[in-house]
Amino acid sequence: MEEKDHTNINGKDNTAEQHKLCLMRALVEHRDPSAKEADDLMLRRFLRARDLNVEKAATMFLKYLKWKRTFLPKGFVSEDEIEYDLSQNKICLGGQDKQGRPIVVAFAGRHYQSSKPGGLDEFKRTFLPVFLHFPSSATFDSNIILIPDGQEKFLAIGDLQGWGYSNSDVRGYLGFISVLQDYYPERLGKLFIVHAPRVFMAVWKVVYPFIDENTKAKIQFVEKQHIKSKLLEDIDESQLPDIYGGKLQLVPVQDA
Repeated sequence: MEEKDHTNINGKDNTAEQHKLCLMRALVEHRDPSAKEADDLMLRRFLRARDLNVEKAATMFLKYLKWKRTFLPKGFVSEDEIEYDLSQNKICLGGQDKQGRPIVVAFAGRHYQSSKPGGLDEFKRTFLPVFLHFPSSATFDSNIILIPDGQEKFLAIGDLQGWGYSNSDVRGYLGFISVLQDYYPERLGKLFIVHAPRVFMAVWKVVYPFIDENTKAKIQFVEKQHIKSKLLEDIDESQLPDIYGGKLQLVPVQDA
């Protein structure tokens, strides 16, 4: 299943989409005046996530605004809010793929469910710097990745090396999926899952039904012997993380 393309051959918004975008803007600004702060790129992502259905996209975007006021009252994520998760170095940054999308590597084998109060919310916030550094969004104290103009998506590698039942945080995984799909739609360009052990598939069967069809189409499991060759289809060797046979060294997100 290929990712849907809502643009014409020149890469410009088609007339129908632009008309619906105008309708959506009028609708959300009427219902929530703070929507005026959102630019067309942001609104368009929500519109595309709902297959250009204006009412559904507006409802989704208004839900996002309400969530953001509660979950991100400062408009950004500070390091002290995600100190526990940052200490595990579970999220690292690479270079850019052939489309100019930043590369994010998440090491699931380094993730352990926090027992402290608010641990689930902290885990959700840990990924927000990845979503927030693009245009139209607040940042993680500063711009952590240089993004080409007009680029809105990222490529992710989910590395399950060393993953075991002690890393099995189903509530955390479902929380991440909810944030990605409900509040930052059309950000994920592609997700490669590598080094997946057989025991992980039991958890995957629980999580999979909660992933929407558009997101499922962007997920690929890669066998160990094909990791380098598969990643090189999307990433130049100079930008491929060295742990996968490339030449670029990964950097923990907090050190980027």
